[in-house]
Amino acid sequence: MTPMAKSSKIFSLLLLFSLGSLASATVFTIQNHCAYTVWPGILSGNGPTLGNGGFSLGPGSSSQLTAQPGWSGRFWGRTGCNFDGSGNGECATGDCGSLQCTNGGTPPVTLVEFTIGTGPTGKDFYDVSLVDGYNVGMGVKATGGTGDCQYAGCVTDLNGNCPSELQVTASGSVVACKSACEAFNTAEFCCTGDHATPQTCSPTQYSQMFKNACPSAYSYAYDDASSTCTCSGSDYLITFCPTGSR
Repeated sequence: MTPMAKSSKIFSLLLLFSLGSLASATVFTIQNHCAYTVWPGILSGNGPTLGNGGFSLGPGSSSQLTAQPGWSGRFWGRTGCNFDGSGNGECATGDCGSLQCTNGGTPPVTLVEFTIGTGPTGKDFYDVSLVDGYNVGMGVKATGGTGDCQYAGCVTDLNGNCPSELQVTASGSVVACKSACEAFNTAEFCCTGDHATPQTCSPTQYSQMFKNACPSAYSYAYDDASSTCTCSGSDYLITFCPTGSR
């Protein structure tokens, strides 16, 4: 084989490898159906930080982010934010200390959690969690994948029905709803101490309220059976303030 032919073959193999890698990437489309600006926060548990950790998303806007196989992390929405030109500032809910998050959002906050599978048949795992409370509705829809690929989300506006003892208010309005764990900090509500196992930590009146409103979302720490979703080879649409269409 001549040097030129050998170089051409190596280039072709590299091109095929590159295309294969691109084909296996997962695309997250984040859209804002709220009537107000949301500042998505993103924290990576495994793999590079997506979207620089956070950005502004106006009403009706969307943004796409790409994750490679094996990526894991969480998305959440921040509301009532004010940042200066350097990205310094704070938010009324979901605050992480700056425009581009390097740590998680301050509860109460609605979370979307992902672990992207590896290999051609690897499963993705994802959920919407209210374990840290609720601040804005979120929904996850799988597109183009195989398997169960369930819709996950909390479509109901829990702020409007939040019990007074769980309410977080700003300017006279309820802007978030605490979890019972954050509000009362007891073993029963936090699934700690004598209540640290699935057998000893049961749903409470507060977690049941969350579950009734949002059946496919995590309502407390051991709410796995009806809240963890799986899909293979999918892209995902993450929506703030979903309208209920699935």
